This record gives sequence, structure tokens and C-alpha cells, in this order.
Amino acid sequence: MPEQSPFDLAEGDPFGPHNLPYGVFSTADAPDRRRLGVRYGNQVLDLSALPSALPAAIHPHAELLAAPTLNPLLAAGRPVWQQIRAAVHTAVTDPAHHDEVAPLFHPLDGVTLHLPFEVADYVDFYASEHHATNVGRIFRPNDAALTPNWKHLPIGYHGRAGTVVVTGTPVVRPHGQRKAPADEAPSFGPSVRLDIEAEVGFVVGAPSTLHEPVAQGAFRDHVFGVCLLNDWSARDIQAWEYVPLGPFLGKSFATSVSAWVTPLDALDEARTPPPARDFPLLPYLDDADAEPGGIDIRIEVRINGETVSRPPFSAMYWTAAQQLAHMTVNGASLRTGDLFASGTVSGPDPDQLGCLLELTQGKGPYLQDGDEVTLTAWAPGPEGARIGLGEVTGRILPAG
Repeated sequence: MPEQSPFDLAEGDPFGPHNLPYGVFSTADAPDRRRLGVRYGNQVLDLSALPSALPAAIHPHAELLAAPTLNPLLAAGRPVWQQIRAAVHTAVTDPAHHDEVAPLFHPLDGVTLHLPFEVADYVDFYASEHHATNVGRIFRPNDAALTPNWKHLPIGYHGRAGTVVVTGTPVVRPHGQRKAPADEAPSFGPSVRLDIEAEVGFVVGAPSTLHEPVAQGAFRDHVFGVCLLNDWSARDIQAWEYVPLGPFLGKSFATSVSAWVTPLDALDEARTPPPARDFPLLPYLDDADAEPGGIDIRIEVRINGETVSRPPFSAMYWTAAQQLAHMTVNGASLRTGDLFASGTVSGPDPDQLGCLLELTQGKGPYLQDGDEVTLTAWAPGPEGARIGLGEVTGRILPAG
């Protein structure tokens, strides 16, 4: 049987020519050499070698493509992103280039994938009204589910960039303080309420200037792409520490992201209006006249191979453009490699909840040692295609 061409995709493959997500890989014969790649079906196209195959179209960007991380490409800005994306699309779809491009592919199952970019800062938001309402009822049963500020601004917190890890990295059960309401004093030990949070992350490319807010209309100029994200959460540690300043050690031990960053331009067909808002917004957050800021991403959460939830990202109250505008409205600057996450994605239905806290109404069970959690997702693309987001998987290891 002749070897299958890397250009021949299975019908409906979510990693086809409309997607072309970026990552970083190495091969067994050169394990210390990290290269930029684009996923195409079950193959990885070596971008560092592409200028030799398409010199006219992509040679001016050869230095960016030879880097061991996406950060130089992220910093280059949207016109360059679009030029390179167009060249890659030509490389995989134009038969005139197939003889030169075919040797640049590597089978996906034969490479090692790495964290695709160096994370500068990490911010996590709390943008799902359904999630915030459910959690508020669990944590504050005698008070209003939503805090008074929730519908006026995107609530968020700064996380720990150094513990963002690529999919497949094991997650060690964290230690910390915890105190149940009936306990006389706090205790210390491994978390017994370890949870997941199914989220979508946004990767910043072009930086901004200190003291100059980034308006919603500049979102596409600064945000390069999208990835799935699992914000692992130790609920017992979180419940004891979060008053009055919010998440800290209950979140900072690990955040898992996909090995693939899907360009924002690949999701144009999936843009959708956010849910109707019942509070007037201040001008910098008002998006009534903006392009639709929601994205129709359908997430699936599996634990040990069993699907437990299908959260819809289209149900998020606050959009990524609003989050970016709020994150910088005080003059805070963006850096290349900044990562900001949506917060837990939950929908209105019982099978659309993005964490175990909601799925079990706070009663558990939570994650056990050895459990493996996998997030997958897709979004509608042009001509009926599906745009796949790279999966995020993590297995729980016992506390050290």
C-alpha cells in the first residue's frame, strides 16, 4: 500500500486548511531543537524549513520562523500574522508546491509537543453568569448569588505565569491550609477537593504602551489566538483563603494549556453576539456597535474517558474584547506572551457545567489520584468545516 500523502485529510478533519494552529515541537533525532510547527490533520508542518520551500512568499520572515518559541512571531503584529498564515495555507492547498513542502511534514504521533509560547503574565476572569451564579449559591447560600459589581465589570485575578504547563504535564495534588466551617482551627495537608475549570485562553501577541488603554476595537491587533485551558482548582484551599483578596494558592499550583494556538482569524465564522445584557455598561465596555464579540466554541469535558459536560462558550456574559479593555483601562500594559483566560465556561443546562463544584453542587466527589481529565473543543468554520482546538489533558498524581 502506498504511503498516504500528508495533504490527504480525512473528511471533516477539524485541523484542515481553515484552521492551521501553531505550536512548538521537537523530534526524536533532535530532542533539544525546538521548532515552530503548524498542525495539519495528523501531521506537523515544520515552519522553520518553510522559507526554503516558499522563498518568495515567506523568506522575509525566516528569522521569526526559526525561533524556538512563538513569542517573536507573536510580537511581529497582525499584518505579519496574516502574511504567514496565507503562505501556510498556500503551502498545504496549492499542488504546485506539494513536492517541496511534503518533506517538511512530521507525523504528529512521532514528535514531542512543548509549551508553545513563553507566558509573560497570566490573568483569569470570571465571565460566565451561569458559573458565577451557581458558585455564588454554593459559597454564599444566604446572600445574593452575584456580587453587586459582577454585571458592571469583568471580574478577574492575576495568576502565576510560571505554573502554566502544556497539555500532558502531570498535575501533582497540592498541599495547603483548609478549614471547614465546623472545624475549630485550620489544618494542613493535600487538597481533598481538587477540581477542574474548563476555560478558553487568549494569547496576546503585539504589546501595548504603558498608560495607554487598549480599546475593544483594537482587540484583533493585539490578540494572536485562542487555546483551551484547564485552571485546576483546590476548592478546600480556595474556600479558606479567598476572603478578602481572592484566589491564591488554591489556583497557582498548575494551569494547563493546549499545545496548539488557533489563530483568531480562523474563528471568524464562529463569531456570535453575547447574551443580552440587562445592565447599562460604561462606555469603554459598551459593545453594542462592535462586531459580535462572542465565539461559538463547543467544549467537551471527559474524565477517565467519560464525557461529563459540554460547556458552550457562546453563553459567556463578558467577551474577550471586553476583558482586554478592562484589563488595560487603568493604563496597565500588555506584553507579548500575556495569557488571559475566560474563567469557567458553563451553560444554563445541567450537562453544560464546566467544573465539578457545579456538577456536584459542591458535594463531590472531586478528582482522585490517577484521574485523567481531557478538554476538547471545536467551532464552526467556513463551508461547514469544523475548527478544532488542541486538546488539554492532565493526570492527577499523589501529593509529594
